[in-house]
Amino acid sequence: MQKTSDCRKGLLSFHYFIYSLACCFIGITDLLAQADAGKIPLLKIVSREVSSNRPGFYGSIYLGREGVRLRSNDFISEDNGKTWDNNPMKPDLTSGLPYGYRWDPVTSVLDTNNEKIVTIVNALDVKDLDPTINEPPIAQETYYLRYRVSEDQGKTWSYDEPIVQCGNFTIQHPLPDIFIGKNSIYIGDIGSIPIVTQKRKILVPAQATLVNHDSSGLWNPGGGESYTDAVILEGTWRDDGKIDWKMLGRIEADPKRSTRGMIEPTLLEIRDGLLLVVMRGSNEKRGSNNYQLPSYKWFSISENGGKTWSIPEAFTFQDGKAFYSPSSMSTLFKHSSGRCFWVGNMTEENSDGNLPRWPLVIAELDTNNLKLIKSSLLVVDTRQMEDQSRGRLDISHISLIEDRKTGEIILIYPRYYNAYKSREWVTTRIAIK
Repeated sequence: MQKTSDCRKGLLSFHYFIYSLACCFIGITDLLAQADAGKIPLLKIVSREVSSNRPGFYGSIYLGREGVRLRSNDFISEDNGKTWDNNPMKPDLTSGLPYGYRWDPVTSVLDTNNEKIVTIVNALDVKDLDPTINEPPIAQETYYLRYRVSEDQGKTWSYDEPIVQCGNFTIQHPLPDIFIGKNSIYIGDIGSIPIVTQKRKILVPAQATLVNHDSSGLWNPGGGESYTDAVILEGTWRDDGKIDWKMLGRIEADPKRSTRGMIEPTLLEIRDGLLLVVMRGSNEKRGSNNYQLPSYKWFSISENGGKTWSIPEAFTFQDGKAFYSPSSMSTLFKHSSGRCFWVGNMTEENSDGNLPRWPLVIAELDTNNLKLIKSSLLVVDTRQMEDQSRGRLDISHISLIEDRKTGEIILIYPRYYNAYKSREWVTTRIAIK
């Protein structure tokens, strides 16, 4: 990571980029044409920077309820993201782990009620596991979750421990129907960000693999690469500064509608007790190139704080029309104004499993009917003519944060080329009207 001033602006000039979106964009044109004509745009791109190194804003959080101090993994900014310095938190919680173990921080939240930071960690305790293997298959049976807490605005960790539900549960059986070694629970992507509710509960959107009814292995009724339920964990602060955890209601898919179940949930509290989850699904079956199922994003609603959830249905615009989206992560985001947004991939035609992971769009959520406002739809990025010589393009794994000074949404993401063999980073600032 380099200081922001080292970013290369204009690998693709900003003005040419906007012009290219208007002239060359071939996806979701019908939706854009149907957007309400004559209205002032609700969202507008105001700047775009491209860099070879990961921007400091990626995965960052503010460190207090006020101020402009930010942290992103080992890097900290004292000036609202203008510059970043390498300043790892202490103690180092991973240096002494056995070879092959992985404790990877994925998402964090600042609880502004007490100014404590909670970080959720994907943990994989398998000795001698090759660290170069990305997403090792054994993780589907052995992933579990840990959490870390900082009580001094991101200077030090107060503690790190496994997430284990109160009662008759153990590290090996940390939550209902989770038996580490048989099945797992984990954070699927950076978009599964914890939230703090109006009742001061910490809610963590995660996903869990399932055990066959005869305990012979993982259950995979959809025939996809894997199969998971979306799950929500609820944390309650204790007087000693630690957190009591419990699993709330599961969100279960119909394997005839999504071959990989519900994946990578992203969560919002709309108002007290009313929660919205949007999830990745899939229409791909292992070993098949037949993509007959519609490729949707899926949503579920809870009206009782997450205890029970509605049957997942296709996420839609206000007119009830569903849109196509590949099997990729997405993110829900609440602005300080109270307005809510969704960011993810949206395609004009039915997707082929995970692909194509472009265009990348943002749209505002109608918080009354929990559907997207079509007139707000903004294409953030898509494939350009010059991308075609660089191999397959993937635009995903996005991170969002609101600039406390300007109110702009800062959207940070990698543009991967040639099937994830190379990448560059994009930082886009979006103003809301």
